[in-house]
Amino acid sequence: MSTSGMSRLTRTRLYEQVAEQITTWIDENGLTAGDRLPPERELAQRLGVSRATLSQALVALEVIGVVTVRHGDGTVLAESSGQRRIVEAIRAHAHRLPEIIETRDALETKIAALAATRHTPDDLARIDEALDDMQRDVEAGGRGVEGDERFHGAVTAAAHSLLLARLMDEIRDLVRETRIESLSQPGRPVDSLAHHRAIAEAIRSGNPDAAAAAMHAHVVMVSDVAVLRDGS
Repeated sequence: MSTSGMSRLTRTRLYEQVAEQITTWIDENGLTAGDRLPPERELAQRLGVSRATLSQALVALEVIGVVTVRHGDGTVLAESSGQRRIVEAIRAHAHRLPEIIETRDALETKIAALAATRHTPDDLARIDEALDDMQRDVEAGGRGVEGDERFHGAVTAAAHSLLLARLMDEIRDLVRETRIESLSQPGRPVDSLAHHRAIAEAIRSGNPDAAAAAMHAHVVMVSDVAVLRDGS
């Protein structure tokens, strides 16, 4: 029998199934925006899945805006899942992730190089403040998402390129997807902080080649995330 014209069936990954289970549980229990989900250990037991799979599912839901993870406050419902097509939204994120990372690499390596030659003392102070904020959050057990965002914003400002800054602002929400995905990987916040310090030092030294190389190495690390390692 000819199979021409038949579409290939896409395998639903376990964490995608768990993400749908979580949203079904949210709807069945009448949770609304601002409500907290049970602790991960309890939720994993209720769903009969491992903590690792549950964590990956929660990251996927955070990326598409269903939940927010707050350090010290657990996982909070950001919006009602309603009739959202959860798996489709998660796959759309995974599909666009490589292109977002490519774009980050192209823009941010150039931005880092420019920052190395154009920075002012105030720019360096803002970069250092962002690093300190991220370090405090990571040392307290957080992921450092806000500090990470402030750091990259400070580096962009230090490049003093209005057009590059506008381009970064255009993709801000997409970059946040990669930020959440990356900083949710085990051990990643500490590694990311070390990369940020290397970028900052290269900028401070006024070495554009070193700054670009440090930023490129950072973006390469950002691209190493479970959703891409798992394949399609």
